[in-house]
Amino acid sequence: MMPALSALDTMLADIRVAARTPLDDRPAAVAEAIRPYLDDPRLLAEKDCPCCPDRYIRHLLGEGDGYAVVALVWRPGQMSPVHAHRTWCALGVHRGVLSEHFFQAGETPCPTAVHLRGRGATSHGPASPELIHRIANCSAEVAVSIHVYGVPFADFAEGVNEVLA
Repeated sequence: MMPALSALDTMLADIRVAARTPLDDRPAAVAEAIRPYLDDPRLLAEKDCPCCPDRYIRHLLGEGDGYAVVALVWRPGQMSPVHAHRTWCALGVHRGVLSEHFFQAGETPCPTAVHLRGRGATSHGPASPELIHRIANCSAEVAVSIHVYGVPFADFAEGVNEVLA
């Protein structure tokens, strides 16, 4: 008898299937693949995902054909830079509450909206210089989010974010 797959292994298998969706539908499909696992407290039980005192930190959870899955750990007050994406992305909140701030493109990006993303919430988008946002942990507790980007983990430094501010 084979042992049951962990929640993380099952989520990674579902992401693998969703990542084969045609490109226009892929970010939404991957976000939907993540959604059922976000409330599972066992999701990251087998992974050590410590905080970093200086900035949010990414922990590799898995990779597939042209994409990587990471857990981002956010201490209170930590945030990403204002950025657009060079690749498609999908994310879901596993623990805590994050704020996703959206900006209008321009010489200086101008804030246009903010959405609170609590546990179980997802967001996604295509590669687009016009889709500008920032993720922030404005709460008083550590937050953890699951992100899938359409590039291998080794290419994250240059392949994911177009930092604007």
